[in-house]
Amino acid sequence: MKNIKKIAVISLISAVIGISFPYINFAVDQTYQQLKVIVDVMELIRENYVDEIDAQKLVYGAAGGMVRELDSFSQFMEPDLYKRVKSDTEGEFGGLGIRVAMSDGWLTVLTPLPDTPAYRARMYPGDRIIKIEGESTRDMIIDEAVKKLRGVPGTQVKITTAREAEDKNAEWVTTDLTIIRELIRTENVKSTMLDNKIGYIKIVEFTGHVVENFTKALKGLKTQGIDSLIIDLRYDPGGLLAASVDVSKLFIDSNKMIVYTKGRKPENYQEFRANAQAPYPELPLILLVNRFSASASEIVSGAMQDNKRAVVIGERTFGKASVQSMIPLSDKSALRLTIARYYTPGGRSIHRDEKKDTGGITPDIEIKVPIETEKKLIQQAEELFYPGKENGKAKKKENLVKDEVLDRAVELLKAREVLGNLRTAK
Repeated sequence: MKNIKKIAVISLISAVIGISFPYINFAVDQTYQQLKVIVDVMELIRENYVDEIDAQKLVYGAAGGMVRELDSFSQFMEPDLYKRVKSDTEGEFGGLGIRVAMSDGWLTVLTPLPDTPAYRARMYPGDRIIKIEGESTRDMIIDEAVKKLRGVPGTQVKITTAREAEDKNAEWVTTDLTIIRELIRTENVKSTMLDNKIGYIKIVEFTGHVVENFTKALKGLKTQGIDSLIIDLRYDPGGLLAASVDVSKLFIDSNKMIVYTKGRKPENYQEFRANAQAPYPELPLILLVNRFSASASEIVSGAMQDNKRAVVIGERTFGKASVQSMIPLSDKSALRLTIARYYTPGGRSIHRDEKKDTGGITPDIEIKVPIETEKKLIQQAEELFYPGKENGKAKKKENLVKDEVLDRAVELLKAREVLGNLRTAK
């Protein structure tokens, strides 16, 4: 009897709402019909499936399935996983020396760092880590994947990688690897002097102290007499938003826009602008990028390009630029939800949309590097900073692979008097 009364009251309220607000009634009705499908499926499974099923697992499965329809960065976390993700890691931990991201639902290598276990195991950008200790990484929460890869230095981790074949129609090549973890200590900025007073700075990633280290490197090159600069952001997986903004501020002035965020809600709109003055507003500048340049490195590239402050050379970038919010739920599970995206000063969405083929930063001069050449360039990466040596062994110059992207940048800077001034007009 009570249930009948409740239904009658709900029906009466719905009728009143429907008379007063027909559009609201329609929206509520649509949502109810859509949710009813999920409830119906759950009931059919509980009543008819061959084995008894835990209803909570079905709810979590439905939640996870909904979120997977959004993007690679929005994730539903069950209570145990959420607890592990938010808890601080204690003790001394080592890793493999790679930067990773989720791509097409798989854990994907963005950057293997020089002289690390991953580098020595010949892991390359674009490789997928499809298993960790026998467990598939398909749609795995990236925080959980990273924790599985980390561990006490000296311990082993077994992974399975998949690499795209040269023939795009062929099967991906899988490899089982057992790698010993190490403490990873890397420089986030490297610099050197090239020919014709051209400075070269490589930003490995936008981690802590990168602005301090970048500024120190640039001042050092200026004392050596450089009159132009190449910033290499290839394989840079990104990092801190503040770092990308602060690096941009060194070259962009007049309170110009560097990047802004925009979502469906007004409060998710936020602007990041340059200062009135910049230390190096007229230094001729070229940026190098490739398809593994992501996040913070894309913010810098987009800001420089849209403000006509630098020439960008290389390949279209990764397209990873979204803002996530962690939302705890009532049962101690959580939802990590994309609430906004980053946009360049000109209004381009940096985040890649595969269906629309938009996003990423398209260079002013596009140069595609063959995969085999790319692998060799990674293996000889330290040659630029320590000529004649690779992993402690002498390296003959004639055996080195030509870096066409860097060479093109050097040619442009050498010829800038002929091609036109690359500096920004005040």
